[in-house]
Amino acid sequence: MPGNSERPNRRTSQKKGPQIGSGGQRRRGLKGKGPTPPAEMRKGHAKQRAAQAKTRRQTAARRGGRSPAELVVGRNPVVEALRGGVPAGTLYVQQFLDSDDRVTDAVKLAMERGDVHLLEAPRAELDRITGGLNHQGLVLQVPPYEYAHPDDLVDAAFDADEDPLIVALDGVTDPRNLGAVVRSAAAFGGHGVVVPERRAAGMTAGAWKTSAGTAARTPVARATNLTRALQAYQKAGLTVVGLAADGEADLADVAALGGPVVIVVGSEGRGLSRLVGETCDVRVRIPMPGGAESLNAGVAAGIVLYEASRGRR
Repeated sequence: MPGNSERPNRRTSQKKGPQIGSGGQRRRGLKGKGPTPPAEMRKGHAKQRAAQAKTRRQTAARRGGRSPAELVVGRNPVVEALRGGVPAGTLYVQQFLDSDDRVTDAVKLAMERGDVHLLEAPRAELDRITGGLNHQGLVLQVPPYEYAHPDDLVDAAFDADEDPLIVALDGVTDPRNLGAVVRSAAAFGGHGVVVPERRAAGMTAGAWKTSAGTAARTPVARATNLTRALQAYQKAGLTVVGLAADGEADLADVAALGGPVVIVVGSEGRGLSRLVGETCDVRVRIPMPGGAESLNAGVAAGIVLYEASRGRR
């Protein structure tokens, strides 16, 4: 009989009352929110904070005319950088590291230089600062390079009562080519090298090593706009000589190389960009009787700098 059932919550009436439900919340919840965004895009995530901090450091470095700090990672690269005279701030050595000749050499070279801090760190810390790269227990921190202003190169030449001899690189993206040009400029009496701020090689550890230490005494300037920098040089009395395979004059016939001049070298593949080429006072070609189609920026700059030094003697 109703009211005497032994089963609790048994419905004793056929009348349907209001039903308690989710109101569709469960069904909507099954739809999902799309793919999980990467850690760098999640608000408050540690990786997002690290990425934002890195961006702030790089922005501050660019505003101050400095490149961001660089890390040289791995035993062979670290030893080669120290032997090549690359400026270094700190050598990180992993704790409890199985040492070999390269580790011993790196520590010895750093101690002999005297200006490199030695810091022992756990592997987890080295993994963090290198972003998980295979550091092999050695990490070398290269301090930011202090770029000169393009006007500084001309001012230094005039202060020394010399005709400016400057090399500008247009679209050269290999740091080793930049290092080779710096080395040639130092060898043949150049007053510095100018590189664009964007889409161009900077003074990295690779460029320092290729320069064989000459980057310490040959300034590299960074131009926000290379075309405007060249126009400023023209107003200062310099002749802008561009290298081009289809140049209108042979290198040996350009008397302007003996005076105040800026030599513009483009990339091996694309050559000079259109605006830079139009800014040049004269475009010259390097005769190549052997039939080679082109030369890389480092070799081409060395040839022209040698020719310029002959005219100055």
